[in-house]
Amino acid sequence: MASCSSEKDIACEVQMSHSAEVELDDKSAGESSSVRPLTSSPRPVRAAQREMKRRPAESEELEEANVLPPVYVSTVKFTPESRMNLYCDQILASCKAEEADEAMSKYLTEKLRARSTWLGVWKTNPELFFVKYDEGSIPYVGVLVEVTCRPRQSQSSHLRATVSIIEPYSSNIANLPRELVEEVLDELDHCVPLLEVYPIDDQDSAVCSIAQALENVRFFYDFLWRDWDDEEGCENYTALIEERIRLFYDIQDGTIPGPVGQRFKRTLEKYRNKRVELIEYQSNIREDPSAAEAVECWKKYYEILMICGLLKIWEDLRLRAHGPFFPRILRRRKGQRPSGKIVTHIVAKMMTADMVKDFSANTLIQQHDNLDASLDNCFSGDTVVIFPGEYHASGFGMLTDDIIIRGAGSREEIVIFSDPTQDNFVASKSQNISLVHLTLVQRGTTDGIVVVESGHMALEDCLLKCEGTGICVLTGAALTMKNCELTGAQGPGVELYPGSVACLEGNDIHKCSNIKSSDVLKSMLGGIKLKVLPPPKLKLHNNYVHSNNGYGVTIIQPDDRHCRETDEVLECAAGGDKRDDLVKAMQNMSLEISNNKFENNSMGEIGVIVC
Repeated sequence: MASCSSEKDIACEVQMSHSAEVELDDKSAGESSSVRPLTSSPRPVRAAQREMKRRPAESEELEEANVLPPVYVSTVKFTPESRMNLYCDQILASCKAEEADEAMSKYLTEKLRARSTWLGVWKTNPELFFVKYDEGSIPYVGVLVEVTCRPRQSQSSHLRATVSIIEPYSSNIANLPRELVEEVLDELDHCVPLLEVYPIDDQDSAVCSIAQALENVRFFYDFLWRDWDDEEGCENYTALIEERIRLFYDIQDGTIPGPVGQRFKRTLEKYRNKRVELIEYQSNIREDPSAAEAVECWKKYYEILMICGLLKIWEDLRLRAHGPFFPRILRRRKGQRPSGKIVTHIVAKMMTADMVKDFSANTLIQQHDNLDASLDNCFSGDTVVIFPGEYHASGFGMLTDDIIIRGAGSREEIVIFSDPTQDNFVASKSQNISLVHLTLVQRGTTDGIVVVESGHMALEDCLLKCEGTGICVLTGAALTMKNCELTGAQGPGVELYPGSVACLEGNDIHKCSNIKSSDVLKSMLGGIKLKVLPPPKLKLHNNYVHSNNGYGVTIIQPDDRHCRETDEVLECAAGGDKRDDLVKAMQNMSLEISNNKFENNSMGEIGVIVC
């Protein structure tokens, strides 16, 4: 078994000196002074452990802490351009990733020259004070302190500050003993990471400038820095930071749908937590690791690598908001049951005789109390009948067999919620699958509410309440959608990829394309969107498409054959040759439209956009 301390790999040897704590004096950060704050943690470090905590005697009277004063809150409104100027031009300039810590330290040191002593709130990990605690009720321990900063003695010293409790004794925990705080500070030699200290409000302009600089550095480590940056070569690090700034603002302004952004944030947080777990596991290994410990180190390390790779893919693809990142259905198609029999699966908490009175005498029935169990037991040809109630189904994201899923009653009575931990809600590779009389409510999933990856899907009398993107029909797939209502999509309500086929009849598609973006093209994709090389086939009959941002139907052209205007937009309402060009484009795409009602769409009925 290879040793865990291989020079080539970092699986079992992470440099503690890479913690993002920065020190103003020349004292090195020992193990007891390394903490993992819950507030702003630039780099994960091993939390200090306190096995014995002082408890006051029953007769001892505790001094109740005062309420903490308000801390400085930045009023600076950064634009993407101003952020890029600050970090890429002023702070980082032409430095490499491995020099980023030094650049941040230098930036803070310059700001700290204006004032060496000021008041702030020290916010740190409750693990320093409590053996057991509720993270939900105690996210951090805060204490009012006086902060003293001294110039760094060497380039290798870390940014830290000397703190001491001041009067009146104040904390966010009223019964936190002052003696315990003094004891903890004595153990830390009264030196704490500078980024754990938040200047209080109503101090002079010099302290406000320091507070803003601290916020800028925290923002860098919280949103722009990645732990793998200084482990991999990057020819132009500032260009990478610019991309991450754009990504941050795309998530903030809604260009990237909320569920997609939240999924990315959760994955990034998971990466950081896993890295902390690895470091803490390594720190508990004494002398040479055993074979079991070495294996566990490598397992944790490769889990981190996998999450890191996923984050890089998402960053490279800019978390694209329309359609899936890649097909994810991994379940194998079962086909028909070996016996050749067809089963009807009833989904209900309790089954009564009245529920089955309409079934024929020879119907084979299997009852399930949850939707996933019924899907797991389905073979091609089966029918799933869902009785009124609210359900959750992660299995909807892996549909491969030819089945019918229908509600027993009106669609408003059968409500199915997405699993927010999954990337997709309903995804199908079935050759022929039908969903009837259902309400689908999307919560937290990143892909379209329904993704037809291949084969054919029929939606009939369904209500689709979107939170992310709408229905996506991928290349080569087909959709038949009748008498459905679709609302709330951040992207287009229905998106047809090149070479797809769709027949939409009697549907109500409204309040879609709700992306908030400075890019006008992204915010006017409308109710139905078509990408035209190779052209998809679409039949629209008797639909009501209304109240969407953009056009009722948006046609995306990859060149300027049908649009030569400088604004790259061709409206259906335009007259003359433009109208003729649009008609020709519709004919070339096998687009059949009849008896539809388009109303209150912000850009008009039908339009061509050149990208």
